[in-house]
Amino acid sequence: MNRSLSIALKYGLFIAGSLIAYFLILRLFHFHDQPWLRLANGLFMAAGIYFAIRSYKNKYNADFTYVDGFKTGLLTGFIATGCFIVFMAIYMFHIDKAFSQSILQDWFDGEERGAGMLIIIILMEGLASTAVLTLAWMQIFKKSQNIGQHEHFGDNKPKDTD
Repeated sequence: MNRSLSIALKYGLFIAGSLIAYFLILRLFHFHDQPWLRLANGLFMAAGIYFAIRSYKNKYNADFTYVDGFKTGLLTGFIATGCFIVFMAIYMFHIDKAFSQSILQDWFDGEERGAGMLIIIILMEGLASTAVLTLAWMQIFKKSQNIGQHEHFGDNKPKDTD
């Protein structure tokens, strides 16, 4: 199996499990229809992508490249988003059909919108947050290409330009 995929699958499923558990806990306390509580989903996604990239870098440090880390972060987020969307689709289409209408009625001035609209919104949120978080975390994990960081600061010898 591809090195990035194996790590991304592990952490993506962990993120999805965390998102599902968080949603079910909110539902238990009847807060699942409060859209602003979805902001915590970003924290789960951020932590999962961070640990996935860090795990990949620690495991394959000598071979770690920006592309490998970026691919690992994107795959992790895409897997987590896909699994969470499957769960939410099952929940909205089979378990609680009134949930999507209660969420969407405030957004669309009472117009009739289906659960499919909410699935698309969750998909766009997940993919956008995955891309942004992966780009942000890769600024920390990338190997520097700056010339000054490969030299010792106390070394005043001129470089050989052969």
